[in-house]
Amino acid sequence: MKVVVVGGGWSGCAAALAAKKAGGDVVLLERTDLLLGTGLVGGIFRNNGRYTAAQEAIEMGGGDLFDIMDEVSRHKSLNFPGHNHASLYDVNKIEPYVRTLLERNGIEVNLMNRMVRVKKYAKTILAIITDKENEFAGDVFIDATGTAGPMGNCLKYGNGCCMCVLRCPSFGPRISLTAKMDIKETMGQRDDGTPGAMSGACKLNKATLSPQILEKLERDGVVVVPLPEKIDKSSVLGKKACTQYALADYARNIILLDTGHAKLMTPYFSLNDLRNIPGFENVRYEDPYSGGNGNSIRYLGIAPSDDSLKVLGADNLFCCGEKAGLLVGHTEAIISGLLAGHNAVRHVLDMQYLQLPTKLACGDFLEYMHGQMIKPNGLKVRYSFSGSTYFERMKQLGLYTTHNEEIKSRVAACNLSNIYSTCLV
Repeated sequence: MKVVVVGGGWSGCAAALAAKKAGGDVVLLERTDLLLGTGLVGGIFRNNGRYTAAQEAIEMGGGDLFDIMDEVSRHKSLNFPGHNHASLYDVNKIEPYVRTLLERNGIEVNLMNRMVRVKKYAKTILAIITDKENEFAGDVFIDATGTAGPMGNCLKYGNGCCMCVLRCPSFGPRISLTAKMDIKETMGQRDDGTPGAMSGACKLNKATLSPQILEKLERDGVVVVPLPEKIDKSSVLGKKACTQYALADYARNIILLDTGHAKLMTPYFSLNDLRNIPGFENVRYEDPYSGGNGNSIRYLGIAPSDDSLKVLGADNLFCCGEKAGLLVGHTEAIISGLLAGHNAVRHVLDMQYLQLPTKLACGDFLEYMHGQMIKPNGLKVRYSFSGSTYFERMKQLGLYTTHNEEIKSRVAACNLSNIYSTCLV
């Protein structure tokens, strides 16, 4: 059973692991020279309802990536505005750990192989061809290509190429596998109806911060600095992809998190304004390099899929991560990747697809997100376990908990304990 995963972000890595454990022969393709994509500038997990979702995935046998996050965490059980019991993994250390995990599990990882076209018969994908003219045939395919890039989208819907970690000028534009199958994709929207959304945070070079701010950041994991009254960031909140951080605190303060770099919790911030704030006089951006002017634009290519993450309109294609809906975050990407990878093997074996029950937060999340996206204004909302609309729903339904034994019992009651670590062959 040949499973080909296109895209090496968090969701693609999770899909590859799940497919391998289920019995597939897995190939993972990534267009750049690094895995994890925007996970290289993220670093936040286990905050708010993400704790529940991560533990559900662990109980279902999909905990490998969360184990690595825990292993390279710089801070644990951290509280910052609007968020509790967060962990911050080190974005500078995590990628080699993940790559080693995939290779140790027998997954063929092909970096700098950008999918450019497909071979197909009717609605069935036969193979994909990369920009190196390498051909990868498969029985089933997983689209984890994401929704950010190419440069043209950032030019059209943003402030131009911000020179972000996706590095389109160097490695070529992202190409959607779903789109290559002539399947119409959906665009997310901002509050004003503009397509897409701007990535939610930047990284500052730690060495350019004042010694006082740097010492506090590395000791406490978080620094909150009130903004001068003349600087108003409230207009930026509606542009953010990460609506769980679209809170007043993030417009009134500079909030830094220690993820190896200093993670600035705003999509962009004028460098001149930033350097007029005490402690930031010499600051510079680490990612994106144009963080004083803008950030990458996301949610411009969402595949139509059902709650099993089967892409509608193709016979042998699944999707995960932002490709699967208006979801935000590494935890959200991983839980979708685990399901897509597992179901890809079920597809080849002609088994019934796994659909996570709504008694679990992971199952309710996918069903709720897909249901809301087809409603009026549903494309203007982003969904996350850590805040905004869905976290409120989690609490209302009693799905949010940090008690591991309760989560373990829920998963067991659904007969899904270790399902992702079970070989189906």
